[in-house]
Amino acid sequence: MSEALTRRIERRTRQRAANRGAILEAARRVAAREGAGNLSLRAVAAEAGYAPASVYEYFRNRAELVLALAAEDMGSLARTLRETSGGRAGEGALASAAKAVLAILRSSGALPAAAATLEDADAPTEAERLFNGRLIAALTAFAEAGGLAPVRSRDDQADVVLAAAAVTGLAVLSRAGRLKTLGFDEDVLLQRLDKHFARAP
Repeated sequence: MSEALTRRIERRTRQRAANRGAILEAARRVAAREGAGNLSLRAVAAEAGYAPASVYEYFRNRAELVLALAAEDMGSLARTLRETSGGRAGEGALASAAKAVLAILRSSGALPAAAATLEDADAPTEAERLFNGRLIAALTAFAEAGGLAPVRSRDDQADVVLAAAAVTGLAVLSRAGRLKTLGFDEDVLLQRLDKHFARAP
């Protein structure tokens, strides 16, 4: 392959990545205004300044776009957990990791929309695979930051999933204002979660 052709391919790859990124950023802005559950490719195209047909070159349907946004949020979550964990283990580690997870879950409209999208089963296989990979990375980072690692057995995996599900449920209740209505303090609940799941250092 000639050097000129190689450069042209690299330029085109960078341009496609930049266009895809611009579409995802436009989708985030639309989701912030209208809710991720109400995203439409037409609205995202208008926000990004693209013709609707151009967006379909990057995302086949709404489900793929929503899962791409949610996968980005999962990636952010994994990075945040790795950066903030500081190698803590033992008492308080799980509560601290859960607090970081709650902050991201509260701000992400894409994650609840992704759950509904996956339930409808109209997501392209590649988009679902990307989301699942990022979910596994986030669960791994959560286990490490929360002192639940090493994960050696199926029971250990179940504990990580149960702890993550509990935090996800807390995020839903908190976002809806139900924790206060029920008279529960988030920090107290996180400490109880820590006692239920944390392992000795």
